[in-house]
Amino acid sequence: MLEMRPDCERCGIDLPADATGAHICSFECTFCTSCTDAMAAICPNCGGALMARPLRSGAALQRYPASLERKFQA
Repeated sequence: MLEMRPDCERCGIDLPADATGAHICSFECTFCTSCTDAMAAICPNCGGALMARPLRSGAALQRYPASLERKFQA
């Protein structure tokens, strides 16, 4: 199951699990659309492709909440 990280690792913007605009690599590194575009959709951590993260909403989000651990390092 995806961890659904709550923020962009590059700029720190909030990325709710039930909203579009998040991109992930196969290691679940998470970035917003603006940062993904600036990095040409390549993860700076692992070199993998960044893809649109699927949404988790409704009952699924209640049963399996998104992570609260923020990865942005100011």
